[in-house]
Amino acid sequence: MLSVELHTHSALSYDGRDPVDLLLEQAEAVGLDALAVTDHDEIDASLEAAAKAQEYDLVGIPGMEVSSSAGHVLALGVEELIPAGLSFEETLDRIHDLGGIAVVPHPFQKSRHGVAPHISRETLASADAIEVYNSRLFTGRSNRQAERFAEDHGLPMTAGSDAHIAEMVGQAVTEVDAYHPSAEAILDAIQEGRTSVVGKRTPWFISIEQFGGGVKRRIASMLPW
Repeated sequence: MLSVELHTHSALSYDGRDPVDLLLEQAEAVGLDALAVTDHDEIDASLEAAAKAQEYDLVGIPGMEVSSSAGHVLALGVEELIPAGLSFEETLDRIHDLGGIAVVPHPFQKSRHGVAPHISRETLASADAIEVYNSRLFTGRSNRQAERFAEDHGLPMTAGSDAHIAEMVGQAVTEVDAYHPSAEAILDAIQEGRTSVVGKRTPWFISIEQFGGGVKRRIASMLPW
């Protein structure tokens, strides 16, 4: 089994803080086998991380967190930017056209751009996998909803720390029964449901710190200089 972190953000995300090297160092330090950097509507840092991952004895999985018109979708295994603002269905089509898989993060949390309030349950079930454990939820209710949905619809389950600072990488991981340590094998195993989730909640004060820091960085990025 491989321990895989599928949901992290670098400084390239408007609400991220750290360069990819710090994310990779943390992933190596906590004993992960693979890491995906999934910045909001950006891919360059993820491609950098995937290229550098072997230096840290990690498998690098390229990807991004796409802002569809319905909410967020993780595009894993893609190497080209997918534009924001497409419908949920169009976003999934773009991901698949690029050879990736579509994982829906925190689907039932409206305040964090979860898609469930905006699409039908049938449409949500067209995703390749559902993130059933996200470390940055203040209560476990939305995670439990996601897990029940995945179970009811026979969908593969993943976990993710949703780390916006390097220290939180590895808070939640997906244990993947892959046939060998490569991005392709990991994504194949996820699609086939050969996963289990392990994780713990991000401490509330760190979640607040991450949120506050993200707001400040977003405001700063919008100011003229």
